Amino acid sequence: MLASQRELFEIPRHICYLNAASYSPLPLRTREAGRAAVGRKATPWTLDASFAGEQYERARRAAARLISADAADIALIPSVSYGVATAAKIVTIARGSRVVVLENDHSSPVLEWRVRAEAQGFTVETVNRPDDGDWTSAILAIVERPGGPPVGLASISSVHWSDGGLIDVQAIRAALKRQGAMLLVDATQSAGVLAMDVQRLDPDFVIFPTYKWLLGPYGRAFIYIAKRHQGGVPLEQTSYGRRDVRAENAVYFADLRYVPDARRFDMGERDHFISMEMASIGMEMMADWGQGAVVQRLSMLTDRIAQDIRGLGLSAPDRTLRAPHILSLGFKGSMPTGLIEGLASEGIYVAARLGRMRIAPHVYNDEVDADRFVAALTRRLKD
Repeated sequence: MLASQRELFEIPRHICYLNAASYSPLPLRTREAGRAAVGRKATPWTLDASFAGEQYERARRAAARLISADAADIALIPSVSYGVATAAKIVTIARGSRVVVLENDHSSPVLEWRVRAEAQGFTVETVNRPDDGDWTSAILAIVERPGGPPVGLASISSVHWSDGGLIDVQAIRAALKRQGAMLLVDATQSAGVLAMDVQRLDPDFVIFPTYKWLLGPYGRAFIYIAKRHQGGVPLEQTSYGRRDVRAENAVYFADLRYVPDARRFDMGERDHFISMEMASIGMEMMADWGQGAVVQRLSMLTDRIAQDIRGLGLSAPDRTLRAPHILSLGFKGSMPTGLIEGLASEGIYVAARLGRMRIAPHVYNDEVDADRFVAALTRRLKD
């Protein structure tokens, strides 16, 4: 089993950080790279002319590696919401069709479609949170509902951010294909941890940021765009999205045709000399550990916690229905007031999400962290 990687982070022993699903700490290596990058920005005359391009392509390759994609199918973007807006500009949702979203899914894969629905003549249908925690079956029931309007698009997370519900995107994709419908996956809570092969899945779009499970900075995200959509018009018009618009040319606008792959969708102002390298390092570390090894370690920790809290009157999704790296706990009635804050006062950090407690360990956590959390939670619930 992959050992705890705590020594690669600056996490004091008295800190029990179980909140990677909100944001992760930076590895020491990433932090040092950020400091060095700030120094480079302070002295830009020291930058080699090829430096920027090398940074873009390193990050693009690192993101592609996580989902078994071709780097040419990856665009550099600042956020998931930017990616969804890009997708919404590229595709056309047929009038009279449905866009399927999840109840209380994060705002990014939902709000863009709600804004566009009335003007474009489609409806947004929400899959209610299933009582049994089986999101996949609930989505399939909506998609395949007899007599319902055709589905144009499912815009869903691969792991529900609030309860850790695991969604079988392969099964969802198969159902959508039978209707000729598209699939957009917000992989924020799964990229780098859970295996995804876009060659096999054949989604239309996959989007993820780096500041959570990928151990990176804010403001860096990536979108996979299937080749069938790469002829669309980008959200922003940039020189590098065109074949030959260059300051060093004698004629600036020499060739206004778009570049032929997903690079045309790169965000404007992409010269993030500081955070781009930081993002690459975290993604490369995750890929080097391997998704199988990471899942094995994190499922061991969440299973250990789930086993040890039995008898406290808490509810958790069935192991087969939850993501292996997120454990969401429900309370009889409501969560005790001040519980999250009380744990934080002891150096134990978890998150409250929609009335539940979300525990999200990462590779820097170990069995000591898991046992300490259980002991503190038990004491506070019994007091």
